Amino acid sequence: MRCPFCGNIDTQVKDSRPAEDHVAIRRRRFCPACGGRFTTYERVQLRDLVVIKTSGKREEFDRDKLERSIRISMQKRPIEPERIDQMISGIVRRLESMGDTDIPSKKIGEIVMEALSRIDTVAYVRFASVYKNFQAVEDFEDFVAELRPPDHQSET
Repeated sequence: MRCPFCGNIDTQVKDSRPAEDHVAIRRRRFCPACGGRFTTYERVQLRDLVVIKTSGKREEFDRDKLERSIRISMQKRPIEPERIDQMISGIVRRLESMGDTDIPSKKIGEIVMEALSRIDTVAYVRFASVYKNFQAVEDFEDFVAELRPPDHQSET
């Protein structure tokens, strides 16, 4: 593993242990050249995924990009970090087990929204506002109106 500080390719593993979600290995590393210490995570990757954007452009799936967008939608929400990690790992496993390596970005967005809707409504609306590209307050109002249960007042 290359040292992120000096670029030395000869680093040493000082400690290995399972990460909190038990789907990754956390390794503490040391660089003998510069003395730098850093952490790496090793995860199982079933297959290389390619994201098909709505423009038709293809790009390699980036777990970190997925994680950043989910964490942004969950900022300041009362959700434990471990639960977020479990959700992200579940989404990635679901994508990897779909059977196809080419996955439309729309499908990824739908899976993320489905997972967020089960965990936190505010994070779900935040993510949807970016994913669905809300342009005006009415877009929010329409979306939130769909979340509300219908009003069943009986006429007497």
